[in-house]
Amino acid sequence: MKKAIDILIDKIKETNNPTVIGVDTRYDMVPDCVKNKYGTDIIGMCNAMLEYSKSLIDATYDIIPAVKLQSAYFEMYGIEGIKVLKTMIDYCKEKGMVVMVDAKRGDIGSTSKGYSNAYLGKNIIDGEKVDIFGVDFLTVNPYMGTDCVNPFVEDCKEYNKGIFCLVKTSNKSSGEIQDLITEDGETIYTKVGKLVEKWGEECRGEYGYSSVSAVVGATYPKQLKELRELMPHTYFLIPGYGAQRRKG
Repeated sequence: MKKAIDILIDKIKETNNPTVIGVDTRYDMVPDCVKNKYGTDIIGMCNAMLEYSKSLIDATYDIIPAVKLQSAYFEMYGIEGIKVLKTMIDYCKEKGMVVMVDAKRGDIGSTSKGYSNAYLGKNIIDGEKVDIFGVDFLTVNPYMGTDCVNPFVEDCKEYNKGIFCLVKTSNKSSGEIQDLITEDGETIYTKVGKLVEKWGEECRGEYGYSSVSAVVGATYPKQLKELRELMPHTYFLIPGYGAQRRKG
């Protein structure tokens, strides 16, 4: 069976396109021509978000290999928003896209297992293992260490899924913590990068990359180059183009 990362790379080759469409839909971003079809209560708002989100996918699914759904912009509307998130996951999969959820989960081991069960693994319901969200990739915050990440890695191996671990993020204040120098002269982000490379050793696919992958921001090109040299088997999800790009 192909690894999750191989499926992503195959899709990139098929579309000749290495980009990901980010669906970060908030109600205030939905055009009036869509909003006006629905009410202004929470259900109407979520229906408008769903229609607009689907239209983005309809316009791009055949030219873009993967979609990244930002969970926060659905969760902020409560249970109705989460229903839209699940509907969008299923819709994107029906369109043949690789589906990523950007939720940046990570906690102590037992809690991480719960998060992983929700997005990557399965839960036992009425005696059967059942997918809940059933995504292909999940973003993970590894800054609590190995026991935080292990449940996600185990589900990557068991269920052929993937994760993108935050290593060097694209936001302006990332250096407040990630650029700190440790006692042995390394930065925090390089230490995390090395751990990600290690965690992914058993999840490497036919292209030589691991399904345990990394988020490395394009807003820091020097660090990006450094991490690429340190992490030769790690695939990068690279935010920081366009609206996030730093000036100067």
